[in-house]
This record gives sequence, C-alpha cells and structure tokens, in this order.
Amino acid sequence: MDIKERIQQLKKERNAVILVHNYQLPEVQDIADFTGDSLGLSIQASKTQAGLIVFCGVYFMAETAKIVSPQKTVVIPEPGAGCPMADMITVAQLRELKAKHPHAKTLCYVNTSAEVKAECDLCCTSANAVDIVKKAFSLKDQVIFVPDKYLAGYVQRVTGYDIIAWPGYCPTHAKILSEAVFTQKRLHPKAKILVHPECNKEVLDLADEILSTEGILRYARASQAKEMIIATEKGIIYRLKKENLDKEFYSAGEDAVCPNMKMIDLPKVLRSLEDISYKVELKPEIIEKASRGIKKMLELTA
Repeated sequence: MDIKERIQQLKKERNAVILVHNYQLPEVQDIADFTGDSLGLSIQASKTQAGLIVFCGVYFMAETAKIVSPQKTVVIPEPGAGCPMADMITVAQLRELKAKHPHAKTLCYVNTSAEVKAECDLCCTSANAVDIVKKAFSLKDQVIFVPDKYLAGYVQRVTGYDIIAWPGYCPTHAKILSEAVFTQKRLHPKAKILVHPECNKEVLDLADEILSTEGILRYARASQAKEMIIATEKGIIYRLKKENLDKEFYSAGEDAVCPNMKMIDLPKVLRSLEDISYKVELKPEIIEKASRGIKKMLELTA
C-alpha cells in the first residue's frame, strides 16, 4: 500500500475530510476532498459531516475551520506553517487602533489570528471583501481594515468607503512587480492579466481582472481566452493547468512562492491521520467572539 492509499484508508476509518488550499504542493492538492481559497474552505468546514478536518494550509485557516466547527477535531499537518501577514497585527495593536477611532467599525481579513478576529465586528476574504463592505456598512461609516493595506486600498477604490488601513501586507504577493507583468505581456500579448488583490496598486492597475484565487479559477474555466498571466502565488498554476488542458498560464512572479504553504507534504498528512495531530485548540471565549464575525460573513455571502 503506497502513501496515498494509506491516507485514503485512514480517512475513511477516521471519518475525516481533507481540505487543501490552492497554494499547496501539487501532490497534496491531488489527495484533497476539497481544494479552494479561504472562503470556499471556510464554507466546506462549516458544512462537512466529517468528525475530523485535516487542514492543509496555513495556521489561521485551520483556526478558522475550528471556529466555524468547534465540535469537530481540526488538525494541521504542520503547525509551524504560519502566515507573515497575519503576524503583522496583534490584539494589542488592534485595540490601540480602535481606541484612536472609537466610532469606527472593525473589519478583519481572514488572514488574521483567532484572537484578532475576536476583536473585530466582521470578517472577510479577498473573494468577498468588496461585497461585505457594501452590504454591512454605510458610506457614513469609518471602517478599520486589518491587516492588508493592499486589499484595503482596493476595497476603498472600488467602494468609495472611508477605510482606515493597517500597514500589513503579504510578502509573497509583494514580490510580484509591474515590471514582471509587463515582461509577460510582451511575451504573450494576447494573454489576459489576472491579479490577486493582495498585490500592490501598480500591479492591480495592469489587471484585466482582479480576483481571488477561486475567482481566477472560475474565470479561467469560463473565459474564451487561451492564455492568461497569473499574478498570485505560483501554486495555483498547477490547478489551473489541470482544469484547463487547452489553455496556457504564465506566472507573473517566479519568486512568488509562499514557503509556509509548501511546508505540508504527504508524509505529514499521513502522520496527522495516524496520530490525530496536530490539533488546533482555541479557548471557548475566543471561538465564541471570533465566530460572530465569521458567521455574519458567511450569511452575507450566502
């Protein structure tokens, strides 16, 4: 029995589901029950009947799964797989920012710790940030947005809302530069440029479409275009090619690789199923507070 067969066997025995983010290694994507972005995987975590969730992503994602399914066991195969952006805002810093703007609403990107989510009114993902702001707030509101300044800037430009942005960012998306996009466009002049909103404004301004990872995948499937330049973490290229054999995809950033997203491999997934490790544990009061913003997000997204 090879490692993939053993994983499938244990998954059945443990009543487990394997959730995998689009940036994970190809071999990990191949054993997923569900592959998706933060929003899609949050929804799957809330809906699954499985008693054990094996989350192949970074730690805040596994925390989110635990928040929406506190009665289930959630494990992450590599507990050291953190998110630098999520680490750029602490509870103390958020409380200080809220004290400076006592009348502002507080919106957190899903790329935050459970403790930070517990301090916020509402949560969003890159897929629904614009809609969440439009549906949940009014133009009269000030909205604190943490921690991604680039996503915050994009939301502000699209909606016209008064956004107070925290100066965090994704180091991987920050490596994608407009010069690289221009280079790919010169090489592939007919290609559509698809950009993730965590990229900087100069890159966003070059986009034909600004989309979350799942949005990029949907666009690729539906588009008549045969060539696309992809400005996000390179891991998504594997799924794009797998689902669109008649199309070509070019990465706008050869260095756009999140090392933390690549920390999980098949042996670690197998170990998680064998040992039920590593469990994501959160204090009940954190789950209760953080769940409010996430549940409201899911309701507004439904």
